[in-house]
Amino acid sequence: MTSTQEDQHGARSQRSREADKPHRRKGEKKYSCDECGKDFSHPKNLKPHQLIHSGIKSYSCAECGKSFTQAGHLKTHQIIHSGVKPYICDLCGNSFTQAGSLKTHKFIHSGVKPFRCDLCGKSFTHLGSLKTHQLIHRGVKPYSCDLCGKSFSQPGHLKTHQLIHSGVKAHSCELCGKAFTRSSHLRSHQVTHSGIKAYSCDICGKNFGQSGHRNIHVRIHTKNDFCFCDQCGKLFVTHKDLQQHMFTHTEERPYKCDLCVKAFKEPRSLRVHQQIHFRKKLYKCSYCEKQSDTDGTSSQPCRHCGGGKEFLCDLCGKTFNQQRNLKWHQRRHTGDKMNYCKECGRGFPTQSQLKIHELIHSGVKKHICDQCGSSFTTASELKEHKRVHTGEKPYKCRHCDKSFSRSGSRNLHERTHIEGNFSCDQCDKSFKNLSSYSTHK
Repeated sequence: MTSTQEDQHGARSQRSREADKPHRRKGEKKYSCDECGKDFSHPKNLKPHQLIHSGIKSYSCAECGKSFTQAGHLKTHQIIHSGVKPYICDLCGNSFTQAGSLKTHKFIHSGVKPFRCDLCGKSFTHLGSLKTHQLIHRGVKPYSCDLCGKSFSQPGHLKTHQLIHSGVKAHSCELCGKAFTRSSHLRSHQVTHSGIKAYSCDICGKNFGQSGHRNIHVRIHTKNDFCFCDQCGKLFVTHKDLQQHMFTHTEERPYKCDLCVKAFKEPRSLRVHQQIHFRKKLYKCSYCEKQSDTDGTSSQPCRHCGGGKEFLCDLCGKTFNQQRNLKWHQRRHTGDKMNYCKECGRGFPTQSQLKIHELIHSGVKKHICDQCGSSFTTASELKEHKRVHTGEKPYKCRHCDKSFSRSGSRNLHERTHIEGNFSCDQCDKSFKNLSSYSTHK
């Protein structure tokens, strides 16, 4: 056999051996990660992925110290420090360092949410957002805050949360001076100054400055992605609202003030409370007993009650500290927008007052006095009752030295000081003070 023939025979043998190998289609993923099961089409792609599980991050950023498993990831990250964002969204003007980030962002404007959670039906624009959401259902929260004990499903969420404790708000608005812990919060805030509302509802045409606000609004029309309370059936447009609502069914108060012993059911209530600790000086209003950063004079009236500023009902003479309280009261006279109890037919000007009243029919009295054992339907009733034991009378009359344990009793008493000739339009009787006239009416 000549050398040429040998070469031809060798080439045929090589092709024959290749043909005997199992056929693998282009793009087929046959290399799997032993740690998480993720598949790859080539071993060179599997190897860098496995570094994630090893925890080794050999490539560090000289600017901020952040570390990465791959050189390519570090290179991508360093663009952030350059400040260059060449990829601009033609719909809202947001700019990005990478073309991929812009492409991902544009899904927000399209409204398309192809990734749906099988457990609750909530939809997402990105697969990563769905995976993050699914951690909620698993209940796994391995990342805990050392200061308050709150747990999170992701380390990034913990890091963001810890900024609250630091008190650092490094991102300030140049137009109004308001400061924020995160740059994304500042960007969202700045939209309010620009007046740009780039996100429109396709159903009613209403415009929004942020995509999240538009997406939440759309649920009102579609009735999709609603969250409902399994205890009372109430519907909510966001899962966050549902979580906040669930605390109303328990006595749990997870939001604790780290400066005093007070605890709250909502983070908003905690934030409002914490302002008390940081104010320069606080004054106690002699009229409503609440604390305020104003001294209660005519030039600086109490922020809560206006320093006893009276809004007079022209139908019965009853006075109120706030305009809205007068408005609600007048519904009792007109019958307009009243909420009626199905059990007894009694009417209430607000839905919240009706709910408190309905507790009477339930017979539930879970607020118990630790001194005499008396039980009450609401915490405010228990608070008022305890003054019987303490002798406290915090509500002072503005016209004399009398004090009262209840604001209603003080208000009723103050009418006796309002003198005049009050004539009844139904009969010929006249009265010297407003209190007697109101009782007669």
